[in-house]
Amino acid sequence: MSGFVRRVVTGHDENGKGVVISDGPAPYVHSIPIRPGYFSTDIFRTFETPALVKTHQEETTLGPRRQLPTKGGSVLRINHFPPEPNGNEHMDVQTSKALFESLGNAAGSSFEKNGRHPLMHRTETIDYAIILSGEITMLLDDSEVLLKAGDILVQCGTDHAWTNRSNAPCVVAFILIDGQYDETLQNIVQNQEK
Repeated sequence: MSGFVRRVVTGHDENGKGVVISDGPAPYVHSIPIRPGYFSTDIFRTFETPALVKTHQEETTLGPRRQLPTKGGSVLRINHFPPEPNGNEHMDVQTSKALFESLGNAAGSSFEKNGRHPLMHRTETIDYAIILSGEITMLLDDSEVLLKAGDILVQCGTDHAWTNRSNAPCVVAFILIDGQYDETLQNIVQNQEK
């Protein structure tokens, strides 16, 4: 399977009539050489809340890879997770950090702190994860949940990782919305990071 995702974006003509301004492959597909078979296709980004609706929307996904939305923004992406029968156990702390750096989130890796899984990370976001095909396991600090096609997860800024323990790829749509921890949770997170 390739990273091709057909993306249709609408806008307005000079009279305010709705028109299609682009229809074709989403232009930004990110792969990671140290994680063969994984790729992520950025579909669209917003940069503020409320999102600015324009007559003709420029391309929002180009530029360096950014795992997270901008402050007040959001991002929609489709991720393809290949089977990982060994669950990436071979990955060391430095490789984990390099992987998150390639995603544009160098500080994201929490593997060194918790040691549960090399892809453990925490983001100050609300994420909607919609399993489009296959199945995937979401790991938390000391529990896990198996998600299958049609399931939807709401990820509320927890430390987590994804692992595909099946024998087939899993495709997940992610919508990440910029968030902010409340004061109590912020204090807890800061204490964990010490």
